[in-house]
Amino acid sequence: MFKALLGVARVNFLSLTLACIVLAASLSWFLQGSLSVSLFSLVLFMALAAHISVNAFNEYFDFNSGLDFLTDKTPFSGGSGTLVRQPTAASATLILASTSLLLVIGCGLYLSAQLGWQLLLIGIPGVLIIYAYTQYINRSPLLCLLAPGLGFGLFMTTGASWVFSNTLSSSAMFTGAIVSCLVSNLLLLNQFPDVEADRQVGRRHYPIVLGRQRSAIIFIGLLLLSYLLLLLGISTAALPAQSLLVLVSLPLAMKLLTGVQRNAGQPQQLKPYLALNVGLIHLIILLLATGLYWAGNSSGVN
Repeated sequence: MFKALLGVARVNFLSLTLACIVLAASLSWFLQGSLSVSLFSLVLFMALAAHISVNAFNEYFDFNSGLDFLTDKTPFSGGSGTLVRQPTAASATLILASTSLLLVIGCGLYLSAQLGWQLLLIGIPGVLIIYAYTQYINRSPLLCLLAPGLGFGLFMTTGASWVFSNTLSSSAMFTGAIVSCLVSNLLLLNQFPDVEADRQVGRRHYPIVLGRQRSAIIFIGLLLLSYLLLLLGISTAALPAQSLLVLVSLPLAMKLLTGVQRNAGQPQQLKPYLALNVGLIHLIILLLATGLYWAGNSSGVN
């Protein structure tokens, strides 16, 4: 059973959460030259619980709807397949999802009590997205596109920075917006192989509504926007010049853009680019975190 719970939690994807919290911590270091280890640990625990909860709810609802039996699974799309192989773990999956969500709520209420009720402005929508993503948000193309990015960018990365620094800065907004573009793109591209299966259970995301080729234009636009936001943040001094380190990733980004544009209509040919997309997103986030930490050490703030 423990192995099944690890499967529905999708522990191999939790590295994205770790990268986002490291980015927020690096931003705090840049802004004030310090970081509370205990606060970092609590926020990381809360963020991991949130990610596990949304994954487990997704596994549970997709198993119940029959979608898991229809998808052509890849390492990056179509779910883990855990409940197809071990259907008796469905109840435990729901318990895992619900318990993780309760932990998120508990941690969020504690932080709000300590740092201010304003944190609830991002906490409450974040909790709603965790529960509603699979059942409801996936039926609205625009919400389905935006929700993952908002969850990891605005609510997780910007929210963590707010907690660490006790202020909502323009720097945090820029980093959150960059992560939002990247993570929305992550889920968007992962939907390409699942179009036929998702359509059968009533989902309505852009690869279904617009088709894969037009959705590839959205993908390209969001990836380019993430780099434009980086440059805008630097030009307005919200982000330090050291953030230009992110541009090291441009050759991989160009390879990804051309590959997705060329193979958008051929899901089987897209599989290497699903992997490249995951790797690029992690690389950009970690390069930005490195640039912020570098700037914090160079500024003499600490």
